[in-house]
Amino acid sequence: MNPDEETVKEVGPIWGELHGGLWHTTHPERFVEILECGAILPEPKKIPNDDRWSTSQGPKHYPYVRFIGGVSLFDFHEFDPKSYQSKCPNSNWREFVPYRRVWDGAVWIEIDREHTSPCFLSGGDLFTKWDSSGDWGHKLMPYIEAAYLGPLPLTALRRALFIRAMDYGRFHELEIREFSRSAYEVLLNGWREDCKMT
Repeated sequence: MNPDEETVKEVGPIWGELHGGLWHTTHPERFVEILECGAILPEPKKIPNDDRWSTSQGPKHYPYVRFIGGVSLFDFHEFDPKSYQSKCPNSNWREFVPYRRVWDGAVWIEIDREHTSPCFLSGGDLFTKWDSSGDWGHKLMPYIEAAYLGPLPLTALRRALFIRAMDYGRFHELEIREFSRSAYEVLLNGWREDCKMT
């Protein structure tokens, strides 16, 4: 299934990359910490709760994936935005795509689904687990939110895309295995400067 043209127009060219894949999204400042740590952690110690998604109501209402000790992923395999919006009108997936507005950018990390089992829960499996457990007070984006239980190692990461508000829809592809810290710092500094002005 190809990405629909309407969503590409709304989201930008990055949707052509995200569509069909398995992704984790993070704040631009946190990407290097992931690489240095060697994994995407379910509970990164350096991130205060105030900066994490949906924590204002306390642990009883933390997102479901965090509650079960997982890393939250977006699974856009065979994803159709129109039918999904009709089926799940309260899902807030566009809060994150192409980036969170409060961040003015994001790094999307592509996950190689071949290297995720047995710790991987697909969107469908995660929804079933959430629904059958009765943990409905914990937020979940039905069907497109997947999970990796425990730390997600760098060996499962394929590539990363850095999208900045200042680039008006364009994005920068980043190598994971041959990561250039200096090249990333140039992009990051431009993003920081732009954030100061907005």
